[in-house]
Amino acid sequence: MFFRQLATKEATLSYLFGCGSCHVAVAVDPVLGDEDWFLVEAERQGVKITQVIDTHVHADHYSGGRALAERCGGVYCLHEANAGRVGFPFEPLRDGQRIEVGNVGIEVLHTPGHTPDSVCLLVTDRRRGEAPWFVLTGDTLFVGAVGRPDLAGREREMAGQLWDSLQAKLLTLPNEVELYPGHVAGSVCGAGLSGKPASTLGFEKRWNPMLSLARDAFVEALTRELPPRPAEMARMVAFNLGQGV
Repeated sequence: MFFRQLATKEATLSYLFGCGSCHVAVAVDPVLGDEDWFLVEAERQGVKITQVIDTHVHADHYSGGRALAERCGGVYCLHEANAGRVGFPFEPLRDGQRIEVGNVGIEVLHTPGHTPDSVCLLVTDRRRGEAPWFVLTGDTLFVGAVGRPDLAGREREMAGQLWDSLQAKLLTLPNEVELYPGHVAGSVCGAGLSGKPASTLGFEKRWNPMLSLARDAFVEALTRELPPRPAEMARMVAFNLGQGV
């Protein structure tokens, strides 16, 4: 397996990983304007990008997912909750779905809370073993923090959904699973994010202050002081939904 992390605009982290021996790869959360980086890295690794996945419809930056998929000939993927919501065709992802990328296996985890369509991607390298190696958490779980719940409205309801997602889908995973989030410090998609671009679930279970809270306390803490909404949020969401700007 090869793995690349790209630190890009709006304190966003994007990813390219896959199976070099089978010459296939997946791109996750590319930002508009970064398509060349993905194509150059794919050529350097000798792989074809077969899937481009956005972990959710982003509200803080313009997604380059569809543009990259068009240029590389891969399919563009979003969670199935976006059916009828977006103005373009996409490959729907469902909870528990498994995606095979050569020797790399990806399990889709639907983790609503930051947004209704949020997903995390649990990744296994079968050349090393059958246990999961790392999880891409999008804006669901950050290093030192969790995603904000208010961008889709209904912040208390969404905060409760986020607690449920964290407890049922992520915190049940083995402590040694590595965690790669969608943002670092400087993002408006959460409060209290670390500047470190990776962690482990075990470290976050022990030290992330939000993960030890009971559900009601979590909802209260997460909705008490919300950061300002992203600049140009309405234009970004409209673009990412395929509604123009």
